[in-house]
Amino acid sequence: MTRLQRRGIGAAFGSLMLLLAAFGFEVIGGLAPCPLCLWQRWPHAVAVILGFLILFFPVRVIPAAGALAMLVGAGIGFWHAGIELKWWPGPGTCTAPVAANIDPAALLDQILAAPVVLCDEVAWSLLGISMAGWNAIASACLAGLWMRAYASSSASQ
Repeated sequence: MTRLQRRGIGAAFGSLMLLLAAFGFEVIGGLAPCPLCLWQRWPHAVAVILGFLILFFPVRVIPAAGALAMLVGAGIGFWHAGIELKWWPGPGTCTAPVAANIDPAALLDQILAAPVVLCDEVAWSLLGISMAGWNAIASACLAGLWMRAYASSSASQ
């Protein structure tokens, strides 16, 4: 197994562990995910698939795609953490409506259309950092691992 493959598989394994942790919080911990939480899972799923592919196709494009997927994941996590911290508004489909200057009937329609789990509420945190924040940090670190895999592929050629 080449260094490219070992590093790519290691990065993909990190994404697999994050996905398993997310499912654990959901199934065992009873914390239902909000829509943005679900979005954050997709880049990790892509990274796991790329880790599998790198076993059979150890080409430079795979770690580049893995790094890109993790940078997208870090971006989604940072955006979601910012919504939770009220730094910026989130999508209207998963955040609490602002009641100012809204017709009561329209406000009720917004409330009834909103999902049970809102994106702007922190469901769990550790050291003051929400799961979205931790995902952003972990995704950025995994992007670095994918970049190291990419760099090792160019060094060996």
